[in-house]
Amino acid sequence: MGSLSQELTLIMCKAFKALGLPTEHARVQISGQGQAAQFQCNGAMACAKIARKNPREIAKNIIDQVNQNTDNKDIFEDISIGGAGFINITLKDTYIATHLKNLIKDVRFGILSVEPNQTIILDYGGPNVAKAMHVGHLRSSIIGDSLRRMCLHAGYEAIGDVHMGDWGTPMGMILSELDLTGFDGEITMEMLAKIYPKASAACKEDKNRMALAREATRKLQDGNNYYTNRWREFIDVSIKGMKNNFDALGVHFDEWKGESDAHPFIKDMIEDLKSKNIAVESEGALIVPVAHDDDKKELPPLILLKSDGAVLYGTTDLATIIERIKSHNPIKIIYVVDQRQALHFEQVFRAARKSSIAPQDSIELIHAGFGTMNGADGKPFKTRDGGVMRLEGLISMAIEKAQIRLDEAALAKDMDDNERDDIANKVAIAALKFADLQNNRSADYIFDIDRMTSFEGKTGPYLLYQTVRIKSLLKKADAQNDIACEELKITNSDRGLALLLSELPDHFDNAMKLYAPHILCDYAFKLAQEFSSFYGNCHILSEKDEILKLSRLALCQQTYKQLSLILNLLGIEIPARM
Repeated sequence: MGSLSQELTLIMCKAFKALGLPTEHARVQISGQGQAAQFQCNGAMACAKIARKNPREIAKNIIDQVNQNTDNKDIFEDISIGGAGFINITLKDTYIATHLKNLIKDVRFGILSVEPNQTIILDYGGPNVAKAMHVGHLRSSIIGDSLRRMCLHAGYEAIGDVHMGDWGTPMGMILSELDLTGFDGEITMEMLAKIYPKASAACKEDKNRMALAREATRKLQDGNNYYTNRWREFIDVSIKGMKNNFDALGVHFDEWKGESDAHPFIKDMIEDLKSKNIAVESEGALIVPVAHDDDKKELPPLILLKSDGAVLYGTTDLATIIERIKSHNPIKIIYVVDQRQALHFEQVFRAARKSSIAPQDSIELIHAGFGTMNGADGKPFKTRDGGVMRLEGLISMAIEKAQIRLDEAALAKDMDDNERDDIANKVAIAALKFADLQNNRSADYIFDIDRMTSFEGKTGPYLLYQTVRIKSLLKKADAQNDIACEELKITNSDRGLALLLSELPDHFDNAMKLYAPHILCDYAFKLAQEFSSFYGNCHILSEKDEILKLSRLALCQQTYKQLSLILNLLGIEIPARM
């Protein structure tokens, strides 16, 4: 089963087909008419242009065709023409109730599953080895993890890859700095965080120092045992630090690979591209021209090798596609990376298509770019002294604010310190994640710790509170298990919630199509608000009509289940109580 909109679209498709009208215009959607109608089909307008007829005449023919079908007699309370030719639809409460009963029995809440054995790889996180994680890693990690969860729920085999920056000249800078200082002891993350900036600055100022870094890089990439062992040490230390941050955020990765994993594929890839004349020399460098004749703006070539023989990010990204196809044979690779890297991915994707590394008809390459998290000044978020804030510092700030918010709302008062701290952590992570994910992925947003941790308004803490509130209500009703409700009763007071619960498949499908978690955030907030209105307007536990009472408890339970699902897809954990 699907949503009510999807079921109505199937009915309209039959009518359109019977009239010889293009069925792609038969889509039914939630009405924007408020109280005038529940659903709307605007296809008569488009068909009128094709048939060169009055849209109201087309709409009447469609409605007549729908009404002729006796299977539809128990569905429509009203189906009529509105405005210039819109088809307005209002359903019978009995039909809504039947649909809702089926929805309640469906463990997937109407969301269809894709064909099995389809793999999607999601490239997100992207921290660099030997560098402390900072707020710049927040968006990629949160968005990528949510998309991975969505893909899994859709039925894909979804693989999240952290894709660390663990190769190239930066590694040589650190190795050569260790050589110069003569350090041969245990590597720590704090030491690496100091060594790299020092080595990087020295290499920029002194070409001889840069030469040492490049020589160390060459030796590492040629398999020098000493450099390889040292490199593995700071890889291990860095991953340990990364995992602490990702665990605190509740972000999961299936693979902990980096640019180095693509290195064994680079030599053969370059030789193959040269033999096919896809890679050509230009001013001493090896490039892949990727511009098309119909491009409206200049697109630079992808540089595979610099004039000194060094590889670049584009080289490793192209080789990584080869490695991923060889390892997993995915139908899609989704890169959750800053929108400012759009040009880079356009170059890589075009080179992958041109070389048939990733044929257009067998694998999708998608850059799910995102905007920046900014401070109150509208510029990328910084600490008060103007520095880049570490990610653990941001998380600590959110937890501290969550503790204050719990005090202000008089929540978790009867709990011991451990349980209260656990709730504060969940509230803090919910605040950070929802504040990020509720924005259109490609848009910038302002980081406002006071607003995002509030228990009022469109925030993660508000959604947690509402979800826990419903759970508490079900507990009072002794309805923790599935409610056996043989007859659903829809009234004016609960019709809005019943209709909204049917919309989940539409919002999930749109979120998957656009790789846009904010669509699920919008729906979750709307659902929580509608439940709040329902709760305020209806008798539930005090309802004397037992059928109506059970029906409303079933609505409560379904709301709880759907909110729980959406919060899980957003990577937000719900406390047992507040």
